[in-house]
Amino acid sequence: MKRLIQHGLMFGNLFHVASPALVERYNRALQHLTGKTTALTDFHVDISGYSPEIGDEQSDDLYLNHAGVNRQFILLSTEQKRSPLLNEKFSVNRDILRRFITDNERQLFALTATDAVAGELVNSVFEIDTPARLFDIHKIEIEADTTKGTLRHATHLGELVDRFKGEDDAWFDDVLIAEMISTAKQTGDITRNPVKLKHEAFQQDNYWTAHFGGLYLFQAVEHPAMIASGDKPVGELPIKYVFDLAERNRIAKFLDYNGLAEPVVKARGVDGAAILRQKMDFIAADALAAKGHDLTGLHRSKLRRLTAQHAQDLPPEYEGLAAMVRWAESGGRWPKISSDHPAYFYSLRAADTPDRNLVNMLLAELSPLDVRQLFICHKTLFYQQYRSWSEQKKAYVVHFLANEYAVDKAGARDALFGHEPDMSGEDAPELPRGMPKVRSRERMIDRVGPWGAVTRERRR
Repeated sequence: MKRLIQHGLMFGNLFHVASPALVERYNRALQHLTGKTTALTDFHVDISGYSPEIGDEQSDDLYLNHAGVNRQFILLSTEQKRSPLLNEKFSVNRDILRRFITDNERQLFALTATDAVAGELVNSVFEIDTPARLFDIHKIEIEADTTKGTLRHATHLGELVDRFKGEDDAWFDDVLIAEMISTAKQTGDITRNPVKLKHEAFQQDNYWTAHFGGLYLFQAVEHPAMIASGDKPVGELPIKYVFDLAERNRIAKFLDYNGLAEPVVKARGVDGAAILRQKMDFIAADALAAKGHDLTGLHRSKLRRLTAQHAQDLPPEYEGLAAMVRWAESGGRWPKISSDHPAYFYSLRAADTPDRNLVNMLLAELSPLDVRQLFICHKTLFYQQYRSWSEQKKAYVVHFLANEYAVDKAGARDALFGHEPDMSGEDAPELPRGMPKVRSRERMIDRVGPWGAVTRERRR
């Protein structure tokens, strides 16, 4: 993992806490939330204020996320919005925290100038002891305040001001006036500088959770289902369809029936053939590394020459994508690739729905040799698999991500996963809010399967 850290591919963009003032504020917030403090004087925190150094110091990577539910957070600066979320237990938590910081940036900037803001992502569940408990989670709300209770005092002062303005003879109420003056010393002039945060309820119906070996839960779609990364959950569940990753046909039908995925070669606004060729390179690199070849710093042209020399060692994923590239570039015979084929999920990307990030995360797990998509869409799984890779593959992947992906992250993501806005001109929100929007354009994939529309177009 040291190689990843050195190249900024792990623990990157963390907020550095080094000044005595910030450390003291952090300790006040940590004491407020957990009853503990840190002896460290220099550490880094993620968007939630979690520090891997403090987690190591306390031998508790969940010190701000007890039981993996209702994540607590400590904000020392609005710059934390650029940081990742480590030890992620729910796929929507980082989006919720980032939106909260962005929506309240001016107020949080003022509050964190003198104090830390501590809070919690609250839902109705405090412990997830069975998979059925996941279905009790529907709405996430944020509770936050400074360690000195600035927001609480500001709310109280506002109530006092309303009393002062609305009650008869309030000018003669010395107790009321004294309490207003005392509270104002803690909050400042709230009439000129209102101290109030926007607290928004976030719907959480479609999400991934790390609990129970990893589960994808799609409730707010036309045909709901749960997809398990490991063994299927045991016990009665309030959902009809539960799949595991080995049930490729059923997952393919689920994605198709709900309009959640589309073929890369038919996606609008992208060079589908180029994307598939890059996936082929990743698949070839895995096969070559398994044979002991040194791929360090290997340029794409040399990699493809080496691939041609070892064609007999390439897996069926490579051959399936190669057939699609030939069709896309030269109009050759359309490859008949069903969902049973190892290349099938490598050929898809998420369609333009509010759940596209979640779908791309699922597709990354179904196509693990595409290391770039795995790194972008499912970092938790990327880090897990990285530990088991050969040194040759580790060197190749790190070199690629550091020298080709990291130099233009936004451009790469847009080229791979970007979508044009809906015909209505309104972009889909980053975070699902209940039921997905109905797309105004026609579905690219007809009900006969993700390749039916493509086949008919070629016949025309």
